[in-house]
Amino acid sequence: MNDLFEDPNWYDDVELGISNSDMGMEAFKDQLNEVEEQEEKLTALLKKLEEANKEAKSITKASAMKLLKKRMDEDVNEVGRIARGIKAKLEAINRDNIANRLRAGCEKGTAIDRSRINMTNAVAKKFKDLTYDFQVLRQKMQDEHREIVQRRVITVTGTIPDEKTIGNLIETGKSEHLFQTALREMGRGQILATVEEIQERHDVIKEIERKLLGLQQIYFDLPILVDSHCEILDDIEIQVSRATEHVQKGILTLQVAKKQQKRSRQWIFSVIVMLLVIAAVAVGSIQPWKRS
Repeated sequence: MNDLFEDPNWYDDVELGISNSDMGMEAFKDQLNEVEEQEEKLTALLKKLEEANKEAKSITKASAMKLLKKRMDEDVNEVGRIARGIKAKLEAINRDNIANRLRAGCEKGTAIDRSRINMTNAVAKKFKDLTYDFQVLRQKMQDEHREIVQRRVITVTGTIPDEKTIGNLIETGKSEHLFQTALREMGRGQILATVEEIQERHDVIKEIERKLLGLQQIYFDLPILVDSHCEILDDIEIQVSRATEHVQKGILTLQVAKKQQKRSRQWIFSVIVMLLVIAAVAVGSIQPWKRS
């Protein structure tokens, strides 16, 4: 997208007398760059959370899960903060896009307006894709949590729990009642360690799920935010119609200018002829050759 800005004069309109400083594109570029920088931070945080989730799969102790939970909480909180900031910046950019249409040569449907909307949508789409990736991670964590809990129950009890039992265990994190027989037959310390690990894992998943669902709400709000000001991009027929209208206006302007130029030339020619006639009459009346 930044390639569009390589030539700072790409949006000059010499015939209309509009300079690029009048178009507001420099400030617009800065706004988009700020959003892109924040999106890069979101990408880095997504990778950190994915790595942490992989690490969680191999953890078997509650103490290790607590340490991991602290790290993941910090990262998820930062994700929410950045996402809200990006949404606010996109809202501000959309307001500026509308306000910029009041400038001469930047009206709705003009090349400048379409460029601003296109570039805004490109940045907004990347943000939407990122928020979707976080929801994919959330679902993946839920699915893997179910598998891990099921394996823990099978390992301790020796039996395969039904879906309802697993569902209740995932929802509440309470597993003591499942392991009553195992507590009598196996060491209490080993069983309690498994119970604590399942409970801690449950707390981690529930907390992260809650926060990522908040991020999903921003994802749901974003199409309304972007699309409400971008109908021109969603309807190709409108784009073609408006482009044709602008071309026709341009042709009409050139025709008027050509007529004015032709009239101007005719007027100059008439003046020259008149001056020649006057000069001839003057010379004829004076008749300097007779004096000689």
